[in-house]
Amino acid sequence: MNTKKKWSDLEPRTQRALVGLSAVEVLATTWALIDIVGRDASRIRGPKPLWFASLVVQPVGPIAYLVVGRK
Repeated sequence: MNTKKKWSDLEPRTQRALVGLSAVEVLATTWALIDIVGRDASRIRGPKPLWFASLVVQPVGPIAYLVVGRK
């Protein structure tokens, strides 16, 4: 039994919510990436490569960096 819903099966309100949350996730990841690249390593808690790797863990990685990773 396949219970997986298609995009067209979702209510318009749910579709809008998913698009909005996706946009926030992309913006947070982009912001974190730009910040890591532009910030001196001495102003970041922990190694830069670790924070780069954390960005793939969505949405926790970018949020963790923006909240905890910056000095």
